[in-house]
Amino acid sequence: MAAVRPSATTPAPGPVANGEDRILTIPNVISLVRLACLPIFVYLLFGRDNRAAAAVMLGFLGATDWVDGYIARHYDQVTTVGKVLDPVADRLLFFVGITAILIDGSIPVWIAAMILLREIVVGATTIILAMLGARRIDVTWFGKAGTFALMVAVPMFLASESTLQVAGACRVIAWATVIPGLIFSYASWAMYLPLGITALREGRADRAALQA
Repeated sequence: MAAVRPSATTPAPGPVANGEDRILTIPNVISLVRLACLPIFVYLLFGRDNRAAAAVMLGFLGATDWVDGYIARHYDQVTTVGKVLDPVADRLLFFVGITAILIDGSIPVWIAAMILLREIVVGATTIILAMLGARRIDVTWFGKAGTFALMVAVPMFLASESTLQVAGACRVIAWATVIPGLIFSYASWAMYLPLGITALREGRADRAALQA
């Protein structure tokens, strides 16, 4: 879910910004905790057969994505490690969460397939662009909106098949958020090709300037 850095008029990146080389920060710890909680989610769903608890856990993990981003931006804790760790945690959350819920049968197959297809293609493209020397691609508004909506929808689908008294309301929320989530996600995907080409061109220009 990605957006390019500023246009070609932006100066080539210099040394790492002050403090961005830190590793042990609150946002990074939150991202690590999210990753560590994924096995707990799987255990609750399959080991304990408790869809309600698993849905709450998955919803909590999705909500913490906003928390670590907020802390990083507002308390000057943006780091190079965090720029990599946070999207990795997001993608693993999607892959593990959606695959588990798909196996459980709580989410329509076509919805799970659309989400996973996009994540696989975007993830692979990001890796290829990085290997080719492209500048890092930041998240667009469409990507953020799509991720937020899907992080609401996915646990709601699971909760709608649980014993919760609000299961019916959860299903309504799931369908109300998954459709716009998919639209925003695929819109950001459509933007990714031209933005990726620009990032690659600027990255190569940066390397040429350094070698000059």
